[in-house]
Amino acid sequence: MKRRIASLVLLAAAALPMGSAPSAAMQNGGKAPVEDVWKPAATPKGGVSWKVLEATGEKTRKDAEGYILSKPLFTPKVKALAGKRIKVAGWMMPLENGSKQKHFVLLGYPPGCPFHFHAMPNQFIEIYADTPFPTNESKVFVVSGVLELTGHDESGIFYRLRKARPA
Repeated sequence: MKRRIASLVLLAAAALPMGSAPSAAMQNGGKAPVEDVWKPAATPKGGVSWKVLEATGEKTRKDAEGYILSKPLFTPKVKALAGKRIKVAGWMMPLENGSKQKHFVLLGYPPGCPFHFHAMPNQFIEIYADTPFPTNESKVFVVSGVLELTGHDESGIFYRLRKARPA
């Protein structure tokens, strides 16, 4: 009896009409057109793109307690930016309470969930600002600062901007 019910369920599912998207996808070589809505912040004029920063590779290992540690593998293009004042755009993730921030994380991509930090180490920059920024997690900020390449201590932080200010 169970076998007969299972067969009927499968037959009924197979007989259901499929929507136009799957059939259109099948006519398009099996791939549905996808528009990527998860895009990095636009590169400011004269600034550094997230594509350049994301080109940094990552070497990971597990420590004795099973934690994943990572070190950066900087590209020559990124190494050339070290110690220079750069401009980059992104979203703020505050690290302090208050209406202004001098220490925060700049995310290359829009924040998804405030309880789960989902960015890779090459997709965010730790900011130390001389000039405070207004706290706003939904606005794209353009930040100017001196780029410091970090992460050799396996902290998982690859980039830091010092002497940062709004650009």
